[in-house]
Amino acid sequence: MTETIDPAARARAGDDDAFRELMEPYRRELLVHCYRMLGSLHDAEDVLQDVLLAAWQGLDGFEGRSSVRTWLYRIATNRCLNARRAAARRPPRAWDVPGVDLVEPSSLGEVLWLEPFPDALLGGAGDAPLGPEARYERTEAISLAFVTALQVLPPRQLAVLVLRDVLGFPAREVADMLGSTVESVTSALKRARATLQVRRSAEPPTSAGADRLVATFVSAYESADVVALVALLTDDVFISMPPMPYEYVGRDLAALFCAGILAPGRRFDLVATRANGQPAFGTYLRGPDGSSRGTGLLVLELAGAGVGALTRFDGTVLPAFGLPESIPAPRA
Repeated sequence: MTETIDPAARARAGDDDAFRELMEPYRRELLVHCYRMLGSLHDAEDVLQDVLLAAWQGLDGFEGRSSVRTWLYRIATNRCLNARRAAARRPPRAWDVPGVDLVEPSSLGEVLWLEPFPDALLGGAGDAPLGPEARYERTEAISLAFVTALQVLPPRQLAVLVLRDVLGFPAREVADMLGSTVESVTSALKRARATLQVRRSAEPPTSAGADRLVATFVSAYESADVVALVALLTDDVFISMPPMPYEYVGRDLAALFCAGILAPGRRFDLVATRANGQPAFGTYLRGPDGSSRGTGLLVLELAGAGVGALTRFDGTVLPAFGLPESIPAPRA
């Protein structure tokens, strides 16, 4: 009878295939973890590669006193903390929408490096085990509002809150991951909870209600029916557009903003996708020849019977969602 050697032992012996087998169950959830901590998909992908390299190089030192998953989270969390300390965050970008005048914003946002996360990359990450002390639902913990709120926390508090309240790791394990004490972790978590402010929306509509709301939104946007579009927005709707810092709060300002974007002569085609567990659309500006050029990605947050938030990202994020740079004119 042939003895079966576990993947960790084979990986320690230099078996590349065994290492990939050992890492694969955790790759997606580690990417999501890095994204929560960094707010940027590109940064998260870069750090994940660094994590896998560190795991490969450090495998001989892994003694099995914790699970492979906990060991990987320790590496990933500390690599993310290093990345946050070293990163030169994206500078604010000036208003650059041709033919549209800038409406005076309500405020200027801080988290300009924020990027959307494609639902297609969540994969099996949604099946990752959560500890009994986790406080956030999976969908809330990946939403743009939550990820944005995390970014303004001090790095150590951010790490503790994600590990404890999102993933549910016990305080003792978190202390070990961070080279700290249980008392320090408890104190950091208390401060993070007191500081964290997530913009709360009304309960989202049912699946059928959401489908109707999104379909009506698409129809109004593509036909440039500003009145119909604004009627779908909640009274306290929130509009943001990283890496541009401009933020708009309330239906009145949203109406002015939408009127500028959907001004006469500006018509869009929307291509559906999903980001951060929310409905999203590639936006394509129609040209005189009937073709459409990709201008950005629009992510919707549904709240009650309306749209509670609109987040617009520039066209550089489209490839991550498998969306084209342009759409050819329909054949006659």
